[in-house]
Amino acid sequence: MAWELDPRNCDTGLPLEGVRVLDLSRVLAGPYCAMVLGDLGADVIKVEGPLGDPVRGLAPPWYRDVATYFLAVNRHRRMVSLDLSRQDDFAKLEKLAGLADVVIENYLPHQDDALRMDQLRRAAPTAVWVKVTPTSGRGSEASEPTFDLLAQARSGVMSVTGFPDGPPTKVGVPIADVVTGLFAAVSALAGLLARPGGKQITVHVPLVESMMSALVNQVQSLLVTGSEPTRLGNDHPSIAPYGPVVASDGDVMVAVGTDAQFRALDRALGGTLLAANPRWEANSARVIDRDTLRRTIEEVIGSWTVARCVEEFSREGVPCAPILTVAGALNQGFVRDSHFVQEVDSVVGPIHMLASPMLWNGERPAIRFGPGAHGADNDLLGL
Repeated sequence: MAWELDPRNCDTGLPLEGVRVLDLSRVLAGPYCAMVLGDLGADVIKVEGPLGDPVRGLAPPWYRDVATYFLAVNRHRRMVSLDLSRQDDFAKLEKLAGLADVVIENYLPHQDDALRMDQLRRAAPTAVWVKVTPTSGRGSEASEPTFDLLAQARSGVMSVTGFPDGPPTKVGVPIADVVTGLFAAVSALAGLLARPGGKQITVHVPLVESMMSALVNQVQSLLVTGSEPTRLGNDHPSIAPYGPVVASDGDVMVAVGTDAQFRALDRALGGTLLAANPRWEANSARVIDRDTLRRTIEEVIGSWTVARCVEEFSREGVPCAPILTVAGALNQGFVRDSHFVQEVDSVVGPIHMLASPMLWNGERPAIRFGPGAHGADNDLLGL
């Protein structure tokens, strides 16, 4: 069996052209990793079981009988269906693994045994093997399914998300899966650079620890001060004003990260802030008085529209933004003008997708092809 490159992945000018990626993963974190590599030009083959990736049916919302969840992260790969309980299908997978530069999978320990992953790994002696796991431990938590929601819960992220008088809150997107997928993609790229003499490298990328790494300043504060971070709603634990303020027709975000930016905000508001409290020139005082500071700002802008706030603040160089809906975000001029939203053919016909956020040599790579049907490429690959 030869792994011929998909013509759609040739002559792209992208950095991973010619890199062969075998995607055995399901749901989101692993497929997100494969999508990032595919967006950068890699030739990806996704192998699904007879029932397909469960995320194909993770709906509503549907679009023409396919879950939009599946459409979101499964472009830039050919689709192969194999029944690994059949020896002939497993042998075909072994051949594919032996030709791959990168293998991505996210099976649990009991699934590893049932699907003979150790045997498959031996068939790929020169591959970078990227394994997404629940945790890096050996206890029961390492053997149990760890969906995004559970990783958010176990990581501590939910304890610092939400308002002080409300319950712990998950992030509104599957952030643990996305962060883990990005770490997995970085691991694959590092492995490709580091393979000594073409020998196999295995990288484990755990969901919970990946999500914990996203705590950044919050976890560092606990580690050095011993104080448990708390929920602050939309406020920042170390900066003020850094959050929403209420205008006449909605909220506007201000992100005053320096004392110079605070002085600019004070100018935009006619000098009312430092007149009210000269101590606010120092960020440490503003953090202590954040609630009083917010009320003072809102006394001035209570009759202003969000549009006027953005105009007045921006004129003085104050970092600010309107709080947009998803549709509003897509309608921003720089989004429309930068080809971030592209139309592509897929298993359900033409659809619009967000392209890679990365610009390669100043250009956003085109989406070459969208998500395909289950098993659509079995014949093409001689399977």
